[in-house]
Amino acid sequence: MRFSDEICTFVSEMKLSSNPKIIISRTDNIGDVVLTLPLAKYLKEKYPDSEIIFLGKRYIKPLIDCCENIDRFLDWDTLAAMPENESPQFLKDIGAEVIIHVYPRPEIARMAYKAEIKYRIGTSHRFYNWLYCNKRVDFTRKNSPLHEAQLNFELAKPLGITDIPSLKELGESYGLTTIPTLKKEWKDLFDRAKFNLILHPLSRGSARNWDWKHYNKLIEILPSDKFKIFVTGMETESALIAENILKHHPAVTSLTGKLDFEQLIAFIANADGLVAASTGPLHIAAALGKKTVGLFPSIRPMHPGRWAPLGPKANCLALSKDCTDCKKGGYCACINSIEAGQVKNYLI
Repeated sequence: MRFSDEICTFVSEMKLSSNPKIIISRTDNIGDVVLTLPLAKYLKEKYPDSEIIFLGKRYIKPLIDCCENIDRFLDWDTLAAMPENESPQFLKDIGAEVIIHVYPRPEIARMAYKAEIKYRIGTSHRFYNWLYCNKRVDFTRKNSPLHEAQLNFELAKPLGITDIPSLKELGESYGLTTIPTLKKEWKDLFDRAKFNLILHPLSRGSARNWDWKHYNKLIEILPSDKFKIFVTGMETESALIAENILKHHPAVTSLTGKLDFEQLIAFIANADGLVAASTGPLHIAAALGKKTVGLFPSIRPMHPGRWAPLGPKANCLALSKDCTDCKKGGYCACINSIEAGQVKNYLI
């Protein structure tokens, strides 16, 4: 394998056709994908006649379908399952002029190279990008002071988008305008005389969790005549949620394991607010303009400076000092220093 012909860490604007096809490749999790959606809006503004294609995991397609700035979804699960000698041709047949490797994966970088996509953008800090990318941007996410949504724009510099938007601008740039219809059986659960609040207590290991005792305390101190409370989660989390919340608060409505991803998006869109750690549902709620309270540790890179929810009614809480006690996992003292009363103050 030879190195790419164009080796540069300082990149200038590329000259694209009048109606380019641009692939945004981000094959990680829901929250990461949500924070990448504003990039699609700015690409559309820069290239109004472009076709924006999102390459992601199959399960996030319902979210991409909500976004007015993305024209097509490309299923990474299908592409990854193809024989190695067939997938580059499949990618080539799409006719994309640009691929932006927002979430770096060597197999996708190699595939795009073999597909002869004209412009292949990646960070210069990955060795394989020196083999497969011909536009490399010199930045690293790990120690940057920028928010994750802002960091995505470093990779847009070769496309002539050189100004990084503010957090406020990003919070208004998701483009989630095509929301699925919520089924009547779920819609009828809402009490429109109250604030309909979703608690999403677990994170499948992607974030530090707020202790059960805090969620229970929050339920206790929120006035029942003003709040109707729901709890959501995966089917595999049902037993934990039942044992730690529902047996103490039978009035809480559990939707754990009952909603597929499309209906979860619709349910959040119909609710009034959501409380969670740094999870996909937190970022969806913020993107949909719901009152959100995110619960964060202070440790890098999990801190809110990097992952805070962005939206007109988004808030987050974290210990106001650097904390490294929970760096290796386990019980997180800093996130559990957040009190239920602090969360209540954001909701009332």
